[in-house]
Amino acid sequence: MGHNPASPHHQARYTFHLARVGVGIAARALLHPPQSRFFPGLKHAECLTRMILGAPILSPARMQLGTIAMFAAWESDTAVDDFLGNTPLGRQLAAGWHIRLAFQRRWGFVSEFDGLPETLGEQDPAAPVVAVTLARMKLPQVPRFIRWGKPVEELVRDHPAKTLAIAAIRLPRTVSTFSVWNSQQEMLAMVRGQSAVPAPERHAAAMVERLRKDFHFEFTTLRFRPIAEYGEWEGRTRYIPV
Repeated sequence: MGHNPASPHHQARYTFHLARVGVGIAARALLHPPQSRFFPGLKHAECLTRMILGAPILSPARMQLGTIAMFAAWESDTAVDDFLGNTPLGRQLAAGWHIRLAFQRRWGFVSEFDGLPETLGEQDPAAPVVAVTLARMKLPQVPRFIRWGKPVEELVRDHPAKTLAIAAIRLPRTVSTFSVWNSQQEMLAMVRGQSAVPAPERHAAAMVERLRKDFHFEFTTLRFRPIAEYGEWEGRTRYIPV
């Protein structure tokens, strides 16, 4: 697909938020996420609980109940600013960290993000990139997913080319990952099992297993160009590589 600045996908903005809001506020956001009919300019929002990548499955560190992750699609930056400045949940999220993103590429399908093209043209392989995965689990496949997914979590968590990586969940069946990478080529090397790290094949092996028997009934990987970031997370700012 050629470059078309007039396309609504070029004008749209995506955001990913992380904030420690307390268990009560997080629970309300999980049960009643922002809806487009109540928030002008919002297309769709996914609210999830942050998980620690690679932590033991049954440990208290695994699920951070008071920390919310929100991934959202908007019509414009103005809509994002209005939400963060003028709504109770938005003000809570504004006190944390968020990144603003421009869509680049889609692989797979989740119904709430229907209509996204496969790509918006060529991307610079040396430029920073953000990857977001979103999946709706087949509940009987959860044990298999954990078995194959945890080594991938550890691969991404420890990878020298990423600046930030988290996982998030909304029970019973929605899981997501978010990661910021120094470059698209380094991220793709990880995906393909070509990184110069221990056991580089972990992601590629899990993808083969997923193709053999799917863990999900819907799954998508979305790739974005990072635009700007706001606030700090875990004492750090500037996760977007320079």
